[in-house]
Amino acid sequence: MQRIVGPGFNWLVGSLAALIGLPGALADGAWWARLGLLAVGVGLVSARSRSFAALMFSIGGVGYVIEAALFSGWISAVTATVALGGVTGEMVLGHWYLVDPRLPRSALRNLAVVGIAGLVAEAVFLVSFGVGISGGGVGFWVLLVTSVVLMAAVIAALRYPAYSGVMAATGLSYLAVLTTLGAVFVGRATVTGLGPFAP
Repeated sequence: MQRIVGPGFNWLVGSLAALIGLPGALADGAWWARLGLLAVGVGLVSARSRSFAALMFSIGGVGYVIEAALFSGWISAVTATVALGGVTGEMVLGHWYLVDPRLPRSALRNLAVVGIAGLVAEAVFLVSFGVGISGGGVGFWVLLVTSVVLMAAVIAALRYPAYSGVMAATGLSYLAVLTTLGAVFVGRATVTGLGPFAP
């Protein structure tokens, strides 16, 4: 991945990671999230150094995951991270392929596969907590299946050798980000009985 992207990608990813981590870092006692946000900030400043920026972003991600695990448990934190990370990473990286469609597409395919694996793990995890096919569970399953289908369509689009294949894959990944966010939120809301959601 480091050989494919440049500083611009690091700035984009770092900015997105900072926006995602900021609300958690502002919570009371969220020291791991603050450490993660600090590491992401250092990575942003040093974005021209690919290896060092990647290290800082990795440390930031670990901080975020630890904070999430302290809040909701390790399995919950990991399944959501893999699902959202794979889908979002595919969407962001897809923009670089729009600029240079000659780049190897294996990284995009790998991220799509990671996203699908995370969604499947998310489904298994939430089913173990009682998410069924009634109440809020219906919304969860619709969003989750839609996300998996979109990621599968991304992989299929990347097999098309022309520039339009990358365009289609990136567009599909935008939709998948929205449906994956919805699946993760609705699934957890259903498990906890938040608001109108109930198992």
